[in-house]
Amino acid sequence: MGFSENFVWGAATSAYQIEGAAKEDGKGLHIWDVYAEEPGHIYEGHHGNMACDHYRRFRGDVKIMKEMGLKAYRFSIDWSRVLPEGRGAVNEKGIAFYNALIDELSEAGIEPYVTLHHWELPYELYKRGGWMNPQIVEWFGEFAKLAAERFSDRVSHFFTLNEPQCFVGLGFLTGEHAPGLKMPLRDTFEMAHNALKAHGRAVQMLRQYQKQPLTIGYAPTCGMCYPETESPEDVEAAKQMLFSMNPDDRNWTWNVAWWSDPVILGHYPEEGLKRYEPWLPNITDEDMKLIAQPIDVYGQNIYNGRCVRMGAEGKPEEVKRGEGFPKTASSWPVTPEALYWGPKFLYERYRKPLYITENGLSCHDVVSLDGMVHDPNRIDFLARYLGQLKRAAEEINLRGYFQWSLMDNFEWAKGYSERFGLVYVDYRTQERIMKDSAYWYRGVIQNNGAGL
Repeated sequence: MGFSENFVWGAATSAYQIEGAAKEDGKGLHIWDVYAEEPGHIYEGHHGNMACDHYRRFRGDVKIMKEMGLKAYRFSIDWSRVLPEGRGAVNEKGIAFYNALIDELSEAGIEPYVTLHHWELPYELYKRGGWMNPQIVEWFGEFAKLAAERFSDRVSHFFTLNEPQCFVGLGFLTGEHAPGLKMPLRDTFEMAHNALKAHGRAVQMLRQYQKQPLTIGYAPTCGMCYPETESPEDVEAAKQMLFSMNPDDRNWTWNVAWWSDPVILGHYPEEGLKRYEPWLPNITDEDMKLIAQPIDVYGQNIYNGRCVRMGAEGKPEEVKRGEGFPKTASSWPVTPEALYWGPKFLYERYRKPLYITENGLSCHDVVSLDGMVHDPNRIDFLARYLGQLKRAAEEINLRGYFQWSLMDNFEWAKGYSERFGLVYVDYRTQERIMKDSAYWYRGVIQNNGAGL
């Protein structure tokens, strides 16, 4: 028992975090290009203009992937690199870059998994209202059509949106990410609804213009919930809390059900419809049919979770973490149980084949005197988490796992201060060094997790 024979072991990145070449070869501006250049937004004034220079170094990076034994690589297409204004004229040099990357991956025997939107909203569309403008449903559909026409002859796996909880919530509600706005709740619910409709339109366009049968999914995120004990009461409490609405309305986007129930079940959760009623846009039956376009797989980005028990009054309650609870370098809690209970609860609710589309941690990695990067904390973390995922794989339809991240990169508002990669990047020289965890992960892939 364990992972299936065809289980997909991969690693993931996103365009702005690694590509660089932010103003080259006809690429248009996106909101992160603009936001990062204004002082005070990003840690120590960092930006993604160069990042990991993957735009020029992708062939060497694919060689590293092959050496690591990856079966699949999940990356995003920068909307503004292929459609500089977000719509209309196509930038053929941008298309050529992604074609070359896809071909390189295919030659290396690595399956490409494409994410259409990992937060790089074209600035020209932002100026037209971005996610507030209902026309974005068709704009995103045009982008999906282009991706299908140009790439689906060799790419059979697509994810539409990555973490809408973040690009709506952190970008427009809390203002921590680009474009750094704190908008009224009403506006953010409008954006969320348009984003979900855009997802549905992208599914339609991918299907209509596919060059071969496609496997299409969606990749949201959220913290998971796991039970304090395996008693039926605590398990039920954890499940209830996972799919409930966030108690903080000013951080309402951080939940699972509002974003995934419409896509897979075809309706918004009743709890949210009642609670958020004053701020909701007009939601039509046609909207819901569009949002619920059939998808083949469900992706979830999972990093950590909350411990939950059933309280004395028969209501779920979070169990407070004690002093000295283990944390990553970014102060995220280390909770391996999240990678068992989270997938289990998600599969029970949505009944879709599941991918873990991101999981990993930031460590204080350094190049040692021997020229190597020794990261025992990452190996320990992954061994614990993947051990729990192995348990889940024995109970649910689990298709694959993508480690975040292939390489150290631009970590959004944290700039280059966080290192999530299996591969160390020296940003001054662009030298790559496979960390100890990369070799460890290669062993996991080779034995399909048998040693976990």
